[in-house]
Amino acid sequence: MRPLSFVVGTGRSGSTVLSRIINLHPEALSLNELVNSLSGADMLPARPLGGREFWGILAEPNHAYDGLLRAGASIEEFLYPKNPGRYTPETGIPALSMMVLPHLTDDPDGLLDWLEPQIRAWPVRPADQHYRQLFDVLCERFDRAVVIERSGYSLKSVPALRKAFPEARFVHSFRHGPDCALSMSRHPGFRMISLVSQILEAAGVESPAELTEDHVARLPEDLAELVRHGFAPDLVVRSEAPAHHLGKVWSQAIAEGTRHLNELPEDRHMALGYEQLLDAPERELTRLAEFTGLTPTLEWLAASRELLDNGRRGGSRRLPADQLRALEASCAPGMRILAGV
Repeated sequence: MRPLSFVVGTGRSGSTVLSRIINLHPEALSLNELVNSLSGADMLPARPLGGREFWGILAEPNHAYDGLLRAGASIEEFLYPKNPGRYTPETGIPALSMMVLPHLTDDPDGLLDWLEPQIRAWPVRPADQHYRQLFDVLCERFDRAVVIERSGYSLKSVPALRKAFPEARFVHSFRHGPDCALSMSRHPGFRMISLVSQILEAAGVESPAELTEDHVARLPEDLAELVRHGFAPDLVVRSEAPAHHLGKVWSQAIAEGTRHLNELPEDRHMALGYEQLLDAPERELTRLAEFTGLTPTLEWLAASRELLDNGRRGGSRRLPADQLRALEASCAPGMRILAGV
């Protein structure tokens, strides 16, 4: 069985560059944002399914992502629109094509066409077996031996991934909380997460499905408008989410995610801090390689160092003092958890 690892985190934690670094390694199949790509579908159904149904999970467009693109959102993680093929946000971009396949090849349409007839012919079996065969097929195609999936905002997925892939290892990629939350506040996807969190908190419910007309009537008008229009992407793109609101989202994600990770055996998870990676790239990448089953070659370490950007550090310190205080206060619970307090 090929070594399999998942890099999980809150998002906006420097993990995108980590996917690029992993993709440089000649032994690694770097699955960039596979978990997030399939967030619009039931990625791991409990029932057995055939190849045609599994292909539907992989190829069905993520309508929320297409909607953000149609609304004019600029999202750096969406790779397919940067070198577009035959699909558009209007026609629907296959989920696997948005971020996963363009990370592996300059011809994602060709790779999608190559995969389709094979996968549709696969027999009925549990979903995890389909994913394992998908990993094997891609490893053989690209001559890779180690599988590493990396998705932002994926800490919440640890229990499901652990259940489906009990042999997998997990890398927790994290970043200084205030810097991470500030970056979140500038990202349309995280603005949506913040807005939903604010709505649920104000209404006193746990799910958007529980919202009633009475709940909506008591919301601030800007939040009520979002609900009335079904969280229309154009409204999300135009909305604002103060950084301290995202600080709360970040702290909650850290609390939930570290609880999941701490349930794993000690040899099945490791932590990788973005600032530590910037300070000592060879040391931290060697740790990552040895943990995931890669060989930390000198060539790979040197090439990886060139991708790291120290300019992304410390952005929160440039905020006005009152905003920084509010942001640090909202991030304090998560920061204490990361410090082991």
